[in-house]
Order: sequence, then C-alpha cells, then structure tokens
Amino acid sequence: MLIAILDFRTAAGDRPAALAQLDAERDRIRAMPGNLDFRVYASREDGTRVAVVHEWQDEAAFAGYLESDAFARSGVVLRPLMTGAPVSRRFHAELLETVA
Repeated sequence: MLIAILDFRTAAGDRPAALAQLDAERDRIRAMPGNLDFRVYASREDGTRVAVVHEWQDEAAFAGYLESDAFARSGVVLRPLMTGAPVSRRFHAELLETVA
C-alpha cells in the first residue's frame, strides 16, 4: 500500500476555495482504480493549513492519479491559492488489521 500525505497553506480567506476544490474531486478520486481512501482535513489550530491523506493499493495506482484530469484540475485551482510550496510525504505501508 502507498500512503501519501499532502500538507499546504493558503491565506485564511482562500482556504474555503481550496477545500471546495478538493471536495469537488473527492468522489472521482475515490472511484479511481487502486484508490483505498482520500480524506481532506482543515487544521483546527491554524486557519491556513490543509492536509490531504491518500491511500492507494500500490505506486502504479498513485501514479495513475498523478496523471489524471482530477489531479490536473486541482493543481490549476490550488497552486495559485498556496502561500508556500506544498509538502507531499509518501510511505509504503502494510495493513496489519482493521479493528472495528
């Protein structure tokens, strides 16, 4: 499994537009082959921070997302709203168990 965590900042007034863009793409991204989850978080401590957590079956599935129209559309909207460079951390992971 590949987990990607994206962190970025916007001006406080621009964060709603950034969140709306990510929310608009959520269902398309979740429907992509190999996507296990896509979650967007607005920081509760800082009105400028946004985090996105992706879970993908493998690197090939994530690469497909990076080449997708959904990724391109979000980039067009989000990049101008960002107040600094985004940070994307990517991890290989193995699911040990799901506890309900």
